Amino acid sequence: MARRKYVVGNWKMNGVTASIADAQAIFAAAGDHAGVDVAICPPFTLIGAMVAAVPGAEVGGQDCHSAVSGAFTGSVAAPMLADAGASLVIVGHSERREGCGESDADVRAKAEAGLGAGLSVILCVGEPCEVRESGRAIDYVLAQIAGSVPDDFDATRLAIAYEPIWAIGTGLVPTVDDVAAMHGAIRGALAARFGGAAEEDMRLLYGGSVNGDNACELLGAGDVDGALVGGASLTAAKFLPIVAAAAKL
Repeated sequence: MARRKYVVGNWKMNGVTASIADAQAIFAAAGDHAGVDVAICPPFTLIGAMVAAVPGAEVGGQDCHSAVSGAFTGSVAAPMLADAGASLVIVGHSERREGCGESDADVRAKAEAGLGAGLSVILCVGEPCEVRESGRAIDYVLAQIAGSVPDDFDATRLAIAYEPIWAIGTGLVPTVDDVAAMHGAIRGALAARFGGAAEEDMRLLYGGSVNGDNACELLGAGDVDGALVGGASLTAAKFLPIVAAAAKL
């Protein structure tokens, strides 16, 4: 059975209560594309309100702490996300790795925490510009995979999002061949480590300046099962064309 397409919106530090109307519009229209799974990860402050406003929608957190609880001011634990109604969490986004100094070991611990709390996990990897230009992108990303992906998990509950750092929010996009090559390498590494489940059940997403104009081409690349979308996920007008593109595939 083919892996279902998966389109996830990462609202980052954007959105207030009034923004729930955009989420309602997105989820309502996404229902017309039954073959695509759609999720939104708003700021922590909106998770409960979004879950309440759109019952049954897949809503997630943008990060979690590796500990279940404790003296970690300003942090959010995975069980807290689940308690608020979230069903998934993003870990290892480059804005956390780069801006907050998170290591592969940190990301792995967060992924384990999310899975342990019953959440699905989207684990992000991606190379900076200088690594891409040096020709070491695949080796760099596969090292992140080796260090960040837990050893024991349900393959249906862990997705990998490849987001080249130089493409996030810049408008720059790798070639379709480059995306296919990276996703193929990731799939191969996961299959070698975990066997058939990595090929049959694990979804690989692409992220980085995805929009309605390029979504069909990017999502049609080999081993691309969907998209992790940033700025274009904030409104129905920009996000829904990406969902529609996934549905066509």
